[in-house]
Amino acid sequence: MLIAANWKMYKGPREARAFSEAFRAPKGVEAVICPPYVSLAATLESGHVVFAQNVHWADEGAFTGEISAPMLRELGVTGAIVGHSERRQHFGETDETVARRTLAALESGLRVIACVGESLEERETGQMELVLRIQVEAIADGVGTHSGLVLAYEPVWAIGTGKTASPEQAKEAHALIKSFLDVPVLYGGSVKPENAAELLSQPAVDGALVGGASLEVESFTAICQAAASLS
Repeated sequence: MLIAANWKMYKGPREARAFSEAFRAPKGVEAVICPPYVSLAATLESGHVVFAQNVHWADEGAFTGEISAPMLRELGVTGAIVGHSERRQHFGETDETVARRTLAALESGLRVIACVGESLEERETGQMELVLRIQVEAIADGVGTHSGLVLAYEPVWAIGTGKTASPEQAKEAHALIKSFLDVPVLYGGSVKPENAAELLSQPAVDGALVGGASLEVESFTAICQAAASLS
């Protein structure tokens, strides 16, 4: 089972180094840490599996502020998150750019956690299935069932809101996503130690993409232990 810590724009090198030295993943769980770019090297020092939070589709070029897959690989990073809902909402990511980033990263030898998910309005108006189909098929058309690809279901209404999909909602969405593309699917959306075991025990849930609860060693360890107990 894969449990990924998405630190977003938190933890500079000093804090990242302290966390990484204190954290130890329990047996039976693959724990991945996704720090900001400036903290990638500090996190790698402790020997953890480290993913970036984004990656560009070009190997190099005039793309100010972007980082390429070869750059990440040279540093020792082994994967990247692509298409997080915050990237889509705040920075103009589209289904097309998410697919391009995913393909380039996989072709360069990185693993990818590609994020999909519907907004509250889309869910309440009955568009969840259509939205997920469009997002997943954009990725599937480019890469198919690549061995390095994992999807993450992020109900946008549960990102940073404290709301969480019910186990039944998570089960339904994950099964739907897998019907479009048969790859492992993580759940992301206010995962906490209190709800981790129930969410992770659902069929078709293959792990978690953890945001706020990954910022403290104790809470992230507790989530990893919940996953280990189910392995």
